[in-house]
Amino acid sequence: MSASRYCYMGGFDATSNVAAGSLFGIPVKGTHSHAFVSSFMSPDEIVEKSLRSADGLTTCDDFVSLVQSWLSKIQRTRLSIGGFGETNLSELAAFTSYALAFPDDFLALVDTYDVLRSGIPNFCAVALALRDLGYKATGIRLDSGDLAYLSCEARRFFQAIEKDFGVPGFGKTSITASNDLNEETLDHLNKQGHEIDAFGIGTYLVTCYSQPALGCVFKLVEINNQPRMKLSEDVSKVSIPCKKRCYRLYGKEGYALVDLMIGENEPAPKVGERILCRHPFNESKRAYVVPQRVEELLKCFWRGSTGKYREELLPLKDVRARCMKQLEQMRPDHMRRLNPTPYKVSVSAKLYDFIHFLWLNEAPVGELQ
Repeated sequence: MSASRYCYMGGFDATSNVAAGSLFGIPVKGTHSHAFVSSFMSPDEIVEKSLRSADGLTTCDDFVSLVQSWLSKIQRTRLSIGGFGETNLSELAAFTSYALAFPDDFLALVDTYDVLRSGIPNFCAVALALRDLGYKATGIRLDSGDLAYLSCEARRFFQAIEKDFGVPGFGKTSITASNDLNEETLDHLNKQGHEIDAFGIGTYLVTCYSQPALGCVFKLVEINNQPRMKLSEDVSKVSIPCKKRCYRLYGKEGYALVDLMIGENEPAPKVGERILCRHPFNESKRAYVVPQRVEELLKCFWRGSTGKYREELLPLKDVRARCMKQLEQMRPDHMRRLNPTPYKVSVSAKLYDFIHFLWLNEAPVGELQ
């Protein structure tokens, strides 16, 4: 449940978790299972065969026969990409039954038996039958095999249907891919070239295989209005003292340049005003920044006292929209997968001076004899 919520916040479009969709208002998307397809033996098992048209004005009394007639047309027609033999009729029955139940959202899993010889032709027959009644099929899902190759072949088949049967837009039918996808797989697919429109990702998303645990520690920075600091021989573990405010400074191209931490009582940075930004520990790393836009990053929703007002959190869709906007405002070199440029987090000159003043005060002075 929490994985679905946070993945949606991070930019995913939908979840297959129905409970999460109901509880958090996340769009629910998904397909049937392989077991659903293999549970059918023949079209004769379908009892309720009628389907009302999308406009509700007419009813097709035998949708099963309409699907079979379309499959026959496809088999008889020498498609521009070549023909194919007999398809698996139990798979056709499963697709037909699913379309009868969900005519507005027909997304078929086509790799139970054979993607190119059976799954895609069967899907096309059902999709064309739905089109006769005013519905538009959503697309297919590939869950095994060479996803790049199969997606390209599926696209060619859809384009051939559009051309040979005069069905506008059929060549752009959506293709979804799944099957234990991760960042490396997606990178390889992009390099190979593919026709995939959407990805279904779960296993490697909920459990981060490359970093199963995230090290995170809270450090005390102030108590009773007294700044505190944790020292270490490892500079990366030295904490930055006192209560702070944080701002994101943007350049004239609209990209974020740096995040700047300042003391709570320091004046906020202003647009068009030159600001010295310093690395908190490396004195040689510093730069003047003239921001074209300034955004305060930290907002307190609850100050810890039950008697004080607590602001309501934003709706999930607004949190997601903000997250997506923040990502769009990062430079491409910060976002690339291989050797990304580290994003800079700096401190003001005044905070820098205070850090090193307190550091010297807290660090014991050694004595040599």
